[in-house]
Amino acid sequence: MEPVRWGILGVSGHFRLRVFIPTRDSQLVKIHGIASRQAEKAKKAAEEMNIPVSYGSYEELLEDDDIEVVYIPLPNHMHAQWVKKAADAGKHILCEKPFAMNAKEAKDAIEYAEKKGVMLMEAFMHRLHPQWRRARDLVLVGEIGNILSVNTSFMYRLTDPTNIRNIMEAGGGAIRDIGCYAVNSARFLLNKEPIRVMSLVSRDPGFKTDILSSGILDFGDTRSVFTVGTQIYPFQRVDIHGSDGRITIRNPFNIFPDVPVRVSVTTDVGKRDLHIGPADQYAQEFDEFSKSVREGKIVPTPPEDAIKNQKVLDALFRSEKTNNWEKI
Repeated sequence: MEPVRWGILGVSGHFRLRVFIPTRDSQLVKIHGIASRQAEKAKKAAEEMNIPVSYGSYEELLEDDDIEVVYIPLPNHMHAQWVKKAADAGKHILCEKPFAMNAKEAKDAIEYAEKKGVMLMEAFMHRLHPQWRRARDLVLVGEIGNILSVNTSFMYRLTDPTNIRNIMEAGGGAIRDIGCYAVNSARFLLNKEPIRVMSLVSRDPGFKTDILSSGILDFGDTRSVFTVGTQIYPFQRVDIHGSDGRITIRNPFNIFPDVPVRVSVTTDVGKRDLHIGPADQYAQEFDEFSKSVREGKIVPTPPEDAIKNQKVLDALFRSEKTNNWEKI
C-alpha cells in the first residue's frame, strides 16, 4: 500500500514527543509537511524532524494538493474551526481530543466535514492499543461477571502559566485534557452511554481552569467514577469491578511503546497477569486511519463518538454549577 501523505497543523510538543517517531517509522504514513503561523518555526521543525515541506501558515498547508490527511493537535478552542477549514480543502482529518469546546460545536463541525465527503476521527489513541481491546473483550465475554463500576485515576503536575492546559480561553483544565479519557474509556468498555452525571470541581484561583475534578457517571445498572488532576503527584490507573472479579490496567494512557504492559485479572480462582505488547498506540492510530483513507473503509472510531463524549463533558460542567445530577 502506498503511504498516505499527512500534514501537521502546528508545531506541537505532543507531536514532537509522542507522535513523530512512530509515524516516521511507519510503512503506511508519510509526514509530508508541517505548518506554523511563524514560517521560521515551521522551517526549523521540518529540518529537525526531516519533514520535506514547511509552511508559514495553516492555510498554505491546506492548499497543498500533495497532502491527503491533516492532523490537528492545536489548542482545544481551535479544533472545530480548523476541522471545517481542512474539510473545505478536501482533506481527511484526525483531530486531537477533545474534539471541540462543547457538543454543539462538535456536531456542527462533524456534520460540516461529512457533507464535504472527508473522513474524520477524534484522536483517542488508547482505544487502539491492544491492552484496551483485550480488556474490552474480557468484559464482553463476562470474565469478571456483571460490570458494576469502572474507576479511573489520571493525574499530572503542571503549573506553567503559559501552557495551554492552564489557559481557560484555550480550553484548558483537567476535565477537557484528561477527564475526557476517563469518560471515553468507560463508554468504550461498557459499550453504552451514561444517563446522568455529577461532578465535584476545584479550580485554580489564578488560571480559573479546573485542577482537581471528580465525576460519577450513571449508566443505569453500572457506574463509573473518576478523579483527574493537573497539580497533583502523577498517577494513572483503571479498575473495572465486576460481580465475580476485577480487571486492572496499570498504565492505561501514557503507555511506553517499547515495553509490554500488564493487565491483571483477579477472581476467586486467583490473580493472573496478561502481558501485552509492546505496541505503540500512536503508530496504531495513524496506521489504522491511513488504511481507512487508502482502502475507503470506515474509520476505527466513528466521528459521532466525539459528540457523545462531548455531551458527557458538557453535563459534568453543568453539574459543577448546579451541584446536582445532570442528564446527558
